[in-house]
Amino acid sequence: MKLHLVAAVVSAALSLPGAVGAATLNTLDGQAPIVIAHRGAAGYLPEHTLGGYELAIQLGADYIEPDLALTKDGVLVAMHDTTLRGTTNVATVFPGREGEPVRNFTYAEIQQLTVTPRGPQAGTTYPGFTPSMANPYRVPTFQEVLDFLVDYNTANGTQIGIYPEAKSPTSELGSRQIVQQLNAAGFNSANDKVFIQSFDLNALRAIARIQEEEGSKQRLAALGGVSLLSSGEYSIGGLTLAEIATFADGVGVSLSGQALTQGFVDAAHALGLIVHGYTLRPLTQEASDAQIATLFQLGYDGWFTDYTDRTRASLDAILPPSPVPLPAGGLLLVGGLGALAFVRRRKAA
Repeated sequence: MKLHLVAAVVSAALSLPGAVGAATLNTLDGQAPIVIAHRGAAGYLPEHTLGGYELAIQLGADYIEPDLALTKDGVLVAMHDTTLRGTTNVATVFPGREGEPVRNFTYAEIQQLTVTPRGPQAGTTYPGFTPSMANPYRVPTFQEVLDFLVDYNTANGTQIGIYPEAKSPTSELGSRQIVQQLNAAGFNSANDKVFIQSFDLNALRAIARIQEEEGSKQRLAALGGVSLLSSGEYSIGGLTLAEIATFADGVGVSLSGQALTQGFVDAAHALGLIVHGYTLRPLTQEASDAQIATLFQLGYDGWFTDYTDRTRASLDAILPPSPVPLPAGGLLLVGGLGALAFVRRRKAA
């Protein structure tokens, strides 16, 4: 074995990702983008239900996303719409009240409802999936979602995160409950897998204040569409990215227009803002692959998706190969050094 060949072996060992660190991506932190289960497994099962969240996790979600609304008696429940008619059997259980807002119903009344599927591929079952909880398709409280997630992570050794949204109309009571319940569940710092999001940027500022009072620092994300101002600055919800960066950690943006430009993503990242996009609803794997190819290249840090399995498969297919663990690189290095020592002994002999 020649000395220059041994040197090549050693050099290869030192260049292994496991030996010197993984290659960075185009995201803000250089890590893989996250897959956020939009309303749970909304593409397949009734949205914002414990059964839906459970399936979304099993299909590859990194985070689950509960939209949160307050009942008449001040209970946070997982519900996207301002009324119950689009997602539940409220017209049957409470005929004539289907047009009333969620805040007109008590928690006890909402517990009588069943969430119904919506979307072109959604139903009440999914092949091979059996929910682990009783009554998986009723409207859960935020506390029930947190309890489910903590129990799931504990039982399965996972670290699935949570991404709650303070829905309009927001309130001091609801915002404080979100922070307090997250704190109690152990999602209370910027290092935890948690974001609080809202389209109401004034409410998001208020949540930042509440966090200080409650001694926590969950990451905050400002939601909205992206505009390009005449000044050349990008704005969301009437605020520039620079203004948003004074109280938020990231932005969640509608995937259209200026949000699909490299200039926007680069501007957000330059201010230290994480960029997540909403909402992916690919009806085929091929459609998903095309979406992710573009968004991955732009450097998005994650996406909200109704189909976590398709988005996960598209992302996994495009990510660079996993780095070789350090022990493997170390073994190769040791082997190379051993060969070098052997050559030197032969030469001396």
